[in-house]
Amino acid sequence: MSKPLILVLGDQLSFALPTLRQTPDNAVVALCEVAEEASYVPHHIHKIGLFLAAMRHFAQQLREAGWQVHHSALDDPDNTHSLIDEAERLARAYHCDHILVVRPGEWRLWEAMQSRANSTIPWQLVEDDRFFTTPDDFAQWAQGRKQLRLEYFYREQRKRSGLLMQADGKPLGGQWNFDHDNREPLPDTFTPPQQRQHSIDGITREALDVAARHFPAHIGRIDNFNWPVTRQQALTELDDFIAYRLSDFGRYQDAISDTEPYLFHARISVALNIGLLSPREVCHAVEQAHLEGLAPINAAEGFIRQVLGWREYVRGLYWTQMPEYKTRNGLGFQRELPAFFWDGNTDMRCLKRAIEMTIDNSYAHHIQRLMVTGNFALLCGVKPEALCDWYLAVYADASEWVELPNTLGMVLHADGGLMGSKPYCASGKYIDKMSDHCQHCRYSPKQVTGPKACPLNSLYWHFLETHRPELNHNPRMKLIYGSLDRMKDEKRDAMREQATQFLDQLTSAPGYGQQTHTGGYYSD
Repeated sequence: MSKPLILVLGDQLSFALPTLRQTPDNAVVALCEVAEEASYVPHHIHKIGLFLAAMRHFAQQLREAGWQVHHSALDDPDNTHSLIDEAERLARAYHCDHILVVRPGEWRLWEAMQSRANSTIPWQLVEDDRFFTTPDDFAQWAQGRKQLRLEYFYREQRKRSGLLMQADGKPLGGQWNFDHDNREPLPDTFTPPQQRQHSIDGITREALDVAARHFPAHIGRIDNFNWPVTRQQALTELDDFIAYRLSDFGRYQDAISDTEPYLFHARISVALNIGLLSPREVCHAVEQAHLEGLAPINAAEGFIRQVLGWREYVRGLYWTQMPEYKTRNGLGFQRELPAFFWDGNTDMRCLKRAIEMTIDNSYAHHIQRLMVTGNFALLCGVKPEALCDWYLAVYADASEWVELPNTLGMVLHADGGLMGSKPYCASGKYIDKMSDHCQHCRYSPKQVTGPKACPLNSLYWHFLETHRPELNHNPRMKLIYGSLDRMKDEKRDAMREQATQFLDQLTSAPGYGQQTHTGGYYSD
């Protein structure tokens, strides 16, 4: 009788995994903690601790459910610390004749596993059906289209899923998208909901201690870890969002606070991306909350669009465009990552606080990522591989399938417009409108040149001027370039000089091979 080794990866911690359904009683389930996966980029210590704790809890739950489980711990003396080698070692040890694994979240693992299809112990890859769509579904939708646009994909997914749809096939609320209602800055006085604190049991504590011991130089502190590492904790996080945050999530989802990292955001992307929650259940829970009058339509639609639309779209784009996608650099950026991305040591308040919150929590919400750190990297011309590695390293919810299209495509506009029809670039005026950072900053968003001018202002116009050949043909950029053309030559010269001086004094981070340990943070 055939005997499989079922390899469960750290982002697949779900009993709904297709390889755990209708498999032979003699199957062995393997979960492998390997140093290779924790260090190919310098992952935040919270992210490493999250994966170790969640994997250990899931291994225990599998055993309690009657599975034969082998859990390779980081400290195991026989651990090869390579995912492929470790799985094959375990398959031989348990006399398994093949290895079963669900599609991983990164192309490099997919490619490595496919290359072992005809080895002595062959690998068999199974499609991941826990999403709303598969890569084949996306490829079929994209076939023959001149342009790929998230909005059209999202509307089709609404129809397929029935989420927020009326019986007559029209969208609930009379329109597909309520984004226009979701751009309010925070009021002058408000009290954000308190963040739920998750208990640290013995399994989690041991996992966090292992992470701290093995990766002491990685960014972050383990003592303020507060992520859900079990399905029950993830469900509690979801319930907390619906009860206390969802009603205000929509209108304030683009707002930024100088002191509050989470505001009204769900904080469940981590649980979604490692398998503790499913996209279907979170969307249905939010839809039900709206139907029961607990949240307005703009909040429910805005959240569901992120999960059903955006999350599925970027995954489809990733799997249908890789591996070539990762090499794209449509605007020819060559700048290395600024050094302060690793310690927050900058006098630009918006960047300082976004990076400090990232260091503290392994988290920043989507506008902090897109319009603060991302916008700055775009305006400075940071090369895609440098910024992509940073986002993948520092955020607990960053798996490459979701991180790469958002960073390379949406943030840096390096994919020729697949993720966004125009660059998400902005001056200091946007930060001033959507945040309270500027009142704490030495720079003024109202000044374009001079010692007190916000650097984002001159960088914004310098970026537009520099990349006019690539962007001028875009109809959505016509008004912006019209404004640039109406400026007097002396003003444009002054802005160009201001931006050039700022860029010339930027200090870049050394390469990954030159890591140092400074004050508990990873200095790259």
